[in-house]
Amino acid sequence: MIREAIILAGGKGTRLQNVVKDVPKPLAPVSGEPFLNYLIRYLQRQGIERVILSVGYMYEKIMQTYGHSFNGVEVDYSVEHSPLGTGGAIAKAIGKTREWNALILNGDSFMAFNLADFEKEYERVCRDNPSLKYPVLMLLKELHSVDRYGSVLLEKNRIISFEEKTFREQALINAGVYLFDRRLFSEGTFCGRFSFEKDFLEKRVDEGIIFGMSGEGYFIDIGVEEDYFRAQNELKQEIEK
Repeated sequence: MIREAIILAGGKGTRLQNVVKDVPKPLAPVSGEPFLNYLIRYLQRQGIERVILSVGYMYEKIMQTYGHSFNGVEVDYSVEHSPLGTGGAIAKAIGKTREWNALILNGDSFMAFNLADFEKEYERVCRDNPSLKYPVLMLLKELHSVDRYGSVLLEKNRIISFEEKTFREQALINAGVYLFDRRLFSEGTFCGRFSFEKDFLEKRVDEGIIFGMSGEGYFIDIGVEEDYFRAQNELKQEIEK
């Protein structure tokens, strides 16, 4: 079973700076405590014993908040001293992992999902596609009347296309949760600053190595003020269900 996770917590949170001024976005207060608290506790409930926080902007505040343990979860850090983008951040943090399978989550969004089911789906993808060396499994969320996110096209369980942002009555979006063998990065030439979404996923989708699992759980992204304020009323009760 997966026991560790990388959380991408290096974002500056530019769109939130009118309401969250003195802490990095993952520490934005939600119902009186940092957003990241909810995410770590949720992972702990599903068996995660260790998290690697990929940090950058105001990283000292995150390290002061969590130290090396939070609520019984071991905490380690991968520090970006200059911005690396999501891809560069993952590539750097992968070096801190102890397990072959790397679970990656965005530190500014929450998606309710069953980790055991996610891991089983990844194992099924690997078993059903033995010719693929290192497939990637993404968690997806179906949204309605959406224009804030790009969407994905799914054929059975394989992602065949990433679509640009535009208004859609219904769309499957990237929920910001990934699972793959860490050797996917260690064997490639991944260094410096790059976007995992744009420079890796979108450029390699034609290779047929990107798979999706659609989830029905609660989803929220606190990256804009409207949803950040919505989280104040929803997040705690949704997680405690």
